[in-house]
Amino acid sequence: MNKFLGRAAVAALCVGFAGEAIATEWNVSLWGKRRAFTENVEKLAELVAEKTNGEFTMNISYGGLSKNTENLDGISIGAFEMAQFCAGYHPDKNPSITVLELPFLGVDNLELERDVAMAVYNHPATVKDLARWNARLLMPTPLPQYNLAGVGDAPHSIEDFKGLTVRATGGIGAAMSASGAVPTSMSATEVRQAMDSGVIRAAAFAPHAHMSFGTADIATWWTTNLNPGAVNCPVVVNIDAYEMLTDEEREALDSSVDEALDYYIDYYNEQTMAKWGPLIEEKGIEQVTFSDEDLEAFKEAAAAPAATAWITENTKRGLPAQELYDLVIETVAASK
Repeated sequence: MNKFLGRAAVAALCVGFAGEAIATEWNVSLWGKRRAFTENVEKLAELVAEKTNGEFTMNISYGGLSKNTENLDGISIGAFEMAQFCAGYHPDKNPSITVLELPFLGVDNLELERDVAMAVYNHPATVKDLARWNARLLMPTPLPQYNLAGVGDAPHSIEDFKGLTVRATGGIGAAMSASGAVPTSMSATEVRQAMDSGVIRAAAFAPHAHMSFGTADIATWWTTNLNPGAVNCPVVVNIDAYEMLTDEEREALDSSVDEALDYYIDYYNEQTMAKWGPLIEEKGIEQVTFSDEDLEAFKEAAAAPAATAWITENTKRGLPAQELYDLVIETVAASK
């Protein structure tokens, strides 16, 4: 808070003595490297700078400000003004948005992923939940359905998942557990080393992450159609920093969200997905496609129990859990 108050005081002095306010610069905490996953933030920064003639800029850091699993904590104390994180890193801190990570919700494209996420983000209970961390949900990072890339013997039926050690978080982890696999949660940046050392045999990622974090380099098999769900990774801003923006700066930020998401979805579809298929072919990775019967059995074993458990647990937390779950299901249904 001293940081923000200090900036405000300096700005006031500049207005008084120099006749104009100093430019606004936000620090943004991401991780890894620039990739499809971060293009919504990169585009947002570009648009905001353009709309404010360079008077409001964003300094994007890839791991230099915080660990990815601690970005929400950094937002809460004002260590930086904007950050990206994934709900599954700390479900107890952001239970409302973990509804978006439940398995087999029926979300089958990035546009729908975006719409469902924004519906949940704008729910009063979600706003209140994240406000506990002084965080304002700005936009999602829509991701396609996850699938597994692994080493060793490939699973060719749901029964083959028994005993499989796999990096899978949130609802995907629950789905894998229901199939007999042994899910473990770890940061994306730790996955390649864990696979190299034999700690895990597979990882559940979207295609961009399999490429960015090296699992595609060593994988011997890939599931083409398991599609258990995706993680939810929002971009948030510190509430105090957001409220300190001028009206013009806030308008530039808010009005750039939809543009940034449009760009991101086009980029992901046209750049990342276009590269994934040829990469699998080039590396000779075995493509495992499950039968309709196996997929239905997997869904039956995982979807309803996970949803029921989530609703029960989060109702006890004081969240309108059934209402949030119904909101997701209704938003998906309305798109069909």
